Amino acid sequence: MENSIKVILPAISRNEALARSIVAFFAVELDPTIDELGDIKTAVSEAVTNCIVHGYPDGRPGDIEIYADIRGDAIHIEISDSGVGIADIEAARRPFFTTAQGEERSGMGFTIMETFMDLLAVENREGGGLKVTMEKSLRRKIGVQSADASAG
Repeated sequence: MENSIKVILPAISRNEALARSIVAFFAVELDPTIDELGDIKTAVSEAVTNCIVHGYPDGRPGDIEIYADIRGDAIHIEISDSGVGIADIEAARRPFFTTAQGEERSGMGFTIMETFMDLLAVENREGGGLKVTMEKSLRRKIGVQSADASAG
């Protein structure tokens, strides 16, 4: 591990954008492309939204814990809550599955996370809640010159 951050935020919808921005800013250390940064932001947004909507469905107060670290050319991200967890993780990872009642939800959160990240693991936490672990490898461009630039 080269660097890490840990942030705890209240599980309220306005903090979704803050969480996404914090992790994206931290990922800048790896010099990602715009597309890579967009992938990370989208995956974090989905994970945090799932914590808010599904982890604390009754609106009770709770927190979201975000941990991220840099490992070589990869960013490792863990997003967890201490909410209700998921009774059937395998079913929840299927496209279009949702437990939200009375709301328009696509049921695509885990599918989107899996599409944009290289690794996705989902597990219920002992004592309650859920932990989503994601990882994305990025091609480091720091100090790398193209053949054209070095020839000049």
